[in-house]
Amino acid sequence: MMGDWHRRTVGMAMMALAIAYAAIWIAAPVDPRLLRSLWFLPCIGLLGATIANTSGTGGGVVFIPVFNILREMQVMTLDRTQVVAASFLIQCFGMSIGALRWASGLHAQPAEAREATLADFWRVVAIVLMCALPVELTTQWMTRFNPHDVLLAFKGFSILLGLAVIVTTWTVNRHRPANAHVHPVDFIVLALIGLTGGFVTALFSVGVGELVALYLFIRHYPVVLCAGTAVVISSLSCIAGALFHILHGNVVWEVVVLAVPGALVGGWFARPVALWLGAKRLKTLDGCWIVASSLYLIALNI
Repeated sequence: MMGDWHRRTVGMAMMALAIAYAAIWIAAPVDPRLLRSLWFLPCIGLLGATIANTSGTGGGVVFIPVFNILREMQVMTLDRTQVVAASFLIQCFGMSIGALRWASGLHAQPAEAREATLADFWRVVAIVLMCALPVELTTQWMTRFNPHDVLLAFKGFSILLGLAVIVTTWTVNRHRPANAHVHPVDFIVLALIGLTGGFVTALFSVGVGELVALYLFIRHYPVVLCAGTAVVISSLSCIAGALFHILHGNVVWEVVVLAVPGALVGGWFARPVALWLGAKRLKTLDGCWIVASSLYLIALNI
C-alpha cells in the first residue's frame, strides 16, 4: 500500500498543477479569437503526452515536429523560439502528471513485486538531474549556440540510439531477463548523459529524457526504470527551463492553455498503456518513433 506521506505528496503536486493552470487563465494574456482558431491543440497535447509518457522520451519529441509542421502549413505562426517555449510549458504539465503516475505506481507496489528498486529509481533520477540542470540553466542564461548545428548532431546521434534499441531488443536482449539492479558503470554513463542532455534540452526542450530512456532500454533494464525515470527527469528539467521563456516573453499562452488539458489526460493514461504494451513492443515503437521523428526534423531543416 502507498504510504500516507506519499499520497499527500501526490495530492499536493496535483493541486499545484491545477493552481498553475488556473493562474495561466487568470494572469496570462489570451486572445479568444486565436483560441477558436487553435481548437485542435488539445488533441495534439493528448497525442504528445501519451507518446512521451509511455516511452519516457519527452513531449518535445512530438511537439517540436508537430508545431513545425503547423508552422510550415501556416496554420500557426510560431517562430522557432516560441515552438520550444510552448513545448517547455506543455511538458511542465503533461510530463509532471506522468511522473506522478510512474513514481506513485512504483511506490504503491510491495517491495517483492517491484521490477526496479526505489533506491535505483531515485538514484538514476538524482544523478542525471544533478548533472543536467546546471548545464541546462547555464546554456539558457549565459551562452548562445547555433541551434541548427546542435539539432543535426543530436538527431543524428538519436537515430543511432533508436536503431540500437530496436536491434538489441530483438537480438541480444530478446530472451535475456531484464537487469534487476543498475550497474555502477551505468551511473557513470548516466552522469555523462545528464551533461549532454542538459545542454540539448536547453535548446529544444527535449534531450535528456530521450537519451536516458534510450540508453536504459539498450542496457535492458525494466520498463518502469527506463520510462519512469526518464519521465521524471524530463518533467523536472522542463519545469527548471520554463522560467527562462516566461521571463523573456517567448510563450504563446493560447497554445499552452489549449494543449495542457490534453497533455494531462495523456500523461495520466500513459503508464498503463506502457505496461500493456510490454517491454519488447514498447522498445520497438520507441526506437521507431525516435528514428522517424529525427529523420523528419533533419529533412525539415529547422
